Amino acid sequence: MTRIAIALTPHFADWECALLMAVARSYLQADVVTASPDGDAIVSMGGMRITPDLAYDVLDPAVFDALVIPGGLAWETEEAPDFTAHVQAFHAAGKVVAGICAAASALAATGILNSVAHTGNSLASHKRQAAYRGEALYRDQPQAVSHAGVVTAPGSAPVTFTIEILKALDLWGAEAEAEIAAFSREHRS
Repeated sequence: MTRIAIALTPHFADWECALLMAVARSYLQADVVTASPDGDAIVSMGGMRITPDLAYDVLDPAVFDALVIPGGLAWETEEAPDFTAHVQAFHAAGKVVAGICAAASALAATGILNSVAHTGNSLASHKRQAAYRGEALYRDQPQAVSHAGVVTAPGSAPVTFTIEILKALDLWGAEAEAEIAAFSREHRS
C-alpha cells in the first residue's frame, strides 16, 4: 500500500493538499497520514483544527513513499520549520518529495531544487533562500512541475499538484483520472 505523509505547519493552506488526500485515500486506497511539528493539534488557514497522526521526528522514508508539504502562513514567519534533513533523506531514498506554494520555496531552502526542473509562486521567492542555486531550472508556469521524484507547484495549482504526485507514485490510472476530471471540471474550457 502506498503511504503518503502530509507535513502540516501552523496555518497551513488546507485546500492545497485536500484534493490529494481525498483522492489518494478514498479512491486509490493509499494510506495518508498527517504530521505536525510535535504531533499536537494544528489549525489551518481556514480554521480547520487537525489532530495529526504523528510528529515530524518520525517521518521516515523507510515507512513512507512520499513527503508532501503544503504552503501556508508559517512559511513567512519564524514558525517555519527546517525540512532539510527530511527532504534530503526522502529524496536520497528515491521517495517523492512535493511542495506547493510557499512550501515550494521551503524546498528551495533545502537545496533540492538546484538539480531538478521546478516551479513555485515565483522565482524571487526561491531566490530568497540561501541554499537555492536552481534559477536555470525554474519554470515560470501555472501548472505543477515534476522531475526526478520532486513535485513543485504554485499555490494556484492544487489540481496539477495532485496529478503530478499521483503520477510520481505510480497511482495515476483510469480511476485517478476519472476522479480528478470530476473534481476539476470547472477548469475545462
